[in-house]
Amino acid sequence: MARIVMKFGGTSVKDIGRIKNVALRVKAERDRGNEVAVVVSAMAGATNQLVAWCNEISPLHDPGEYDTVVATGEQVTIGLLAMALQEIGVPARSWCGWQIPVVTDGTHSKARIKTIDTPEMVERMEAGEVAVVAGFQGIGPGNRITTLGRGGSDTSAVAAALKADRCDIYTDVDGVYTTDPRIVPKAKKLDKITYEEMLELASVGAKVLQIRSVEMAMKHRVRVQVLSSLEDKPGTLVCDEDEIVEKELVSGIAYSRDEAKITLVRVPDRPGIAAAIFGPLAEAAINVDMIVQNVSDDGKSTDLTFTVGTADLARARKVVEDAKAVLGYEDLRADSDVVKVSVIGVGMRSHPGIAQKMFHTLASEGINILVISTSEIKISVLIEEKYTELALRALHTAYGLDAA
Repeated sequence: MARIVMKFGGTSVKDIGRIKNVALRVKAERDRGNEVAVVVSAMAGATNQLVAWCNEISPLHDPGEYDTVVATGEQVTIGLLAMALQEIGVPARSWCGWQIPVVTDGTHSKARIKTIDTPEMVERMEAGEVAVVAGFQGIGPGNRITTLGRGGSDTSAVAAALKADRCDIYTDVDGVYTTDPRIVPKAKKLDKITYEEMLELASVGAKVLQIRSVEMAMKHRVRVQVLSSLEDKPGTLVCDEDEIVEKELVSGIAYSRDEAKITLVRVPDRPGIAAAIFGPLAEAAINVDMIVQNVSDDGKSTDLTFTVGTADLARARKVVEDAKAVLGYEDLRADSDVVKVSVIGVGMRSHPGIAQKMFHTLASEGINILVISTSEIKISVLIEEKYTELALRALHTAYGLDAA
């Protein structure tokens, strides 16, 4: 017997037919003798409608009341799924986030989970009852309803699985692939991937799992399995590196179109200039990713390039332009027609030449590299957006990832 938390996203519960299908999936898991809890999202499109209503009432709405409204989507789904389970003979009871409770901080619409009390849920599971829990929501200071932000149901599921054997996340894809199969038809599904690799993939554009859920799973060593809610086939297990006997040099290639490049031309090269640039950006809650600096021959000035999210480009540009008198740069150049491509794999720790192969492959395709950044198991480059598909296919082949 195992204790399993099953999570179903919005597309998996988008209508009554899909909800009944989820109930059958849950029943099958319970019939295997396992203890089961289920975490569900709102029906596909429901949250968007709720958000639209909030914006229609007041573009500058109270964030606490906003959470009160948008959290209702999951309340509908948990009630319907509990009914569907009862209809096929499975004892079930629905639970809102505040009833568990899932305790969060007070940052409305982007709350972070502080604690989750599972004794009641565990007791129900041990008694053979399926606990159907609302994802995406919790309760913050002052007993106010909070929400965790987009993708928050994944985080809710991992949190609920802290004392479980596994967290199964059902979605509209059947696992984690070496790259986007819509662009690279030869992409193959991975049987297993390490927490670190999945975290890097999520951070650079892969949409399979929400990054905060992977962070929590890695911190608490919760084994997470990604499966299709539409097909009954094996998925991908996200687990500790020790569970993977034969580690690949490169596990995946990810890309992110949500990138914009800013270059400051002829910035005075003096101590504190970087802090003067990036301090105001941090204060404006603008996340800076890749950074490269080139010092001039005379050592008096430098060209400094960095990237921000596309949605933050206008704000970042204004912040830097407002500080031009202090920074003393000559010109500002912005470009949103760029994409970040990343090669990821734990094998990089012990094998040289991974970066060289990436640079050689791109050069042979006539693709110029604009910015480079690295971590222990990741190499990222910024290239022109028009070369995205060519770069992904070429790199996928170069690293031997093409399916037979």
